[in-house]
Amino acid sequence: MPAAMVIGLVLHASHRARFAAAARTLSGVTLARAVYEHEDEIRDRVAGLLRAGRLDGLLLGPVPYARSRDLLPPELPVAVTRSAALDLALAWARARGNGWPATPVSIDTFARETVDEVATALELDREAIASLPFEPEQPVADVVAFHRAHLARTGAPYVISVRTGVAAALAGEVAVLPALPTPGTIRADLHELALRIRHRHADGLRFAAGVFLAAEPAQRAGLRELLRTAPELADAWIDDRGPRGVLVLAPAALFAAATRQWVDLPLLAAARESLGVRVVAGFGQGDSARLCVTLAERAAARAEQDRGPGAYLISGGMVIGPIGAAGPPLAYAYREHGALEALAGRAGLSPATLSRLAAIERRLAGRPVTPGELARSLGITDPSGRRLIRKLSGSRLAVPDGSAQPYRRGRPTRLYRLAITAALEEAA
Repeated sequence: MPAAMVIGLVLHASHRARFAAAARTLSGVTLARAVYEHEDEIRDRVAGLLRAGRLDGLLLGPVPYARSRDLLPPELPVAVTRSAALDLALAWARARGNGWPATPVSIDTFARETVDEVATALELDREAIASLPFEPEQPVADVVAFHRAHLARTGAPYVISVRTGVAAALAGEVAVLPALPTPGTIRADLHELALRIRHRHADGLRFAAGVFLAAEPAQRAGLRELLRTAPELADAWIDDRGPRGVLVLAPAALFAAATRQWVDLPLLAAARESLGVRVVAGFGQGDSARLCVTLAERAAARAEQDRGPGAYLISGGMVIGPIGAAGPPLAYAYREHGALEALAGRAGLSPATLSRLAAIERRLAGRPVTPGELARSLGITDPSGRRLIRKLSGSRLAVPDGSAQPYRRGRPTRLYRLAITAALEEAA
């Protein structure tokens, strides 16, 4: 029976019940908690959680993430749970329930666009609302000073805050309405993180191919023996590939481990030291064994163009490399789509993101998607998915294509069809 997924939670001591309620519907998951009372304790708590045992993922708020992001392993899936527009609207509802006017008021941590969205929906005077978006390096004292300055100008009866330190500092001075993530918001982020982890595990079980090239038959025989005895490739299938190459088929996760997450390739250094020859490699990940091998051969041909030993990976339409301790840092190349960088710049996106979107478009085969579906495919939040769709639409890389109503209640959700491939072909 497979081991349960382990997700770490970093939370304030006062939020235990909120996180417990959010996790009730999550099955097959073990939760490991790092609980803090004050923000200066966060780094030690997170470091202890990482040392305590295996984590498959980590869920934490923006403040814990800002305080500990340099401690987090790059391969660890991380989700940052943030208060949503609904959480802000509920805080305003509590204010009205207390008999207080909706404005004037000061609000911290929320993005200005979220404040604008909720204020517009509730028909509030935006000019009477002061907002201070979250800044990773901003101390609690600065946030408290922002609220006090607004209170001095307006005499507002309350403030809205997401920071527990702010509530503690203003206690006795003014009412502080918390706009913390509700259990529903946390639950959505927790389920999304668990889904990302499951998809990652499933991707790791997919097969990938590696093609290692050596010039002479004797060298190739020595290379084949080296690969067969390498502990990293103990479960791989190894055979000759043409007159110059050795083919390796293995689970993609095994290759990722052997290459230290596609950044360093100790096997190439070992081949150079034991065989005294230059060895290059290419890796391919695709939807079939045949495609994996084809991509691996193309990647190996690309590696041959470099002077030193190295390797490249082709996956999802993207060429990644060079890989190798002796080479430069990991870089991304887009040999197949010369116009991709220009198109990404036009949309205000990174080339890596646009390449992933192009791969998603090919998988959809013309089927329209909702912003939420696109967000889940990329492993980002729904608000980020909506912002991404706005960028794509503004650059004509996504076009509206009807609407859908997945639930009986609520407004229909707009559908969009990606148009990245057509734009690349037009540019070419």
